[in-house]
Amino acid sequence: MLVPILIITFLAMFCFCVAIYLGVATVRNSPKYQLKRRLQRLARDKSAQGMPEDLRSEIIREIPPLDQILARLPLTRDLDKKLDHAGLDITASRFLMVTGGITVFALVLILVVWKSVLVALVVAVLVSLVPFAYLQFKIRQRLERFTEFFPDALTMIARSLRAGHSFNSAIQLVGEEIADPVGELFKTAYEQQLLGLRITETLTNLNERIESLDLRFFTTAIAINNDVGGNLSEILENLAKTIRERLKIRRQVRVYTAQGRMTGYVLGALPVVTFILFNVLNPKYESALYKETKGLYVLALAIVLQVVGLFVIRKIIRIRI
Repeated sequence: MLVPILIITFLAMFCFCVAIYLGVATVRNSPKYQLKRRLQRLARDKSAQGMPEDLRSEIIREIPPLDQILARLPLTRDLDKKLDHAGLDITASRFLMVTGGITVFALVLILVVWKSVLVALVVAVLVSLVPFAYLQFKIRQRLERFTEFFPDALTMIARSLRAGHSFNSAIQLVGEEIADPVGELFKTAYEQQLLGLRITETLTNLNERIESLDLRFFTTAIAINNDVGGNLSEILENLAKTIRERLKIRRQVRVYTAQGRMTGYVLGALPVVTFILFNVLNPKYESALYKETKGLYVLALAIVLQVVGLFVIRKIIRIRI
């Protein structure tokens, strides 16, 4: 009798959680929610152009209190901006709640399994850094994807201008035809222009949504051309050609530094794999390292030196272009 009740309870809780998730996902995917999030991010950015101060103040008042507090703290002030750069549709407060949840879960799990407060604290600190590492990875991945597709967008704008289309129509075409994140950003710029902002202001505001030097060159060229005139299509084609050549050189450098990167991966993984294998094959061989106080100091020193070595190798093989 008890087993069917547990199964029914589990199924009921599962369906309840699924219903909540679907409801939240439906609200977050609605155009109204997306527009509200864009306006809040635009209002929070003091350098954004074209928004009246009274409208900015009204939008900021509608931001949840917790997000407003996080926006004032030094450590979390730019967190919402980084989430936008990463393309993650989540607020700073929810991101920190998820981080705190998995940190507490890891802490309790290690305490139950290992029954060691020190190990649990170390693992909890490492787990708490995983979401931020994932955030940096998504920012870098989105920037690389933007850089890959941006030359095609510039070429499309240049050809549209030569075909006789207006600049606004060319921006709309890029938003519809080019893959994200380039298409998404240009579509946002075009939609803001429909709401009354100047197209130069909307393109300049894109610099706050992604840290791309190529985009800054583009917006600067548009601003200068808007003031003094010139052959904009030729300028954009030359900029696209320059970006493509830089990407070509960057790929060649990655080929030349492949051996160094592989060396770093092997040297980083070899001590960890060796330590695990020795503990599996002969558990007593390295037991003094994590059972004795001096052994823990040796392990901590080895980890620090390992991390320093990886950073040195990464510094050597990372060539900025």
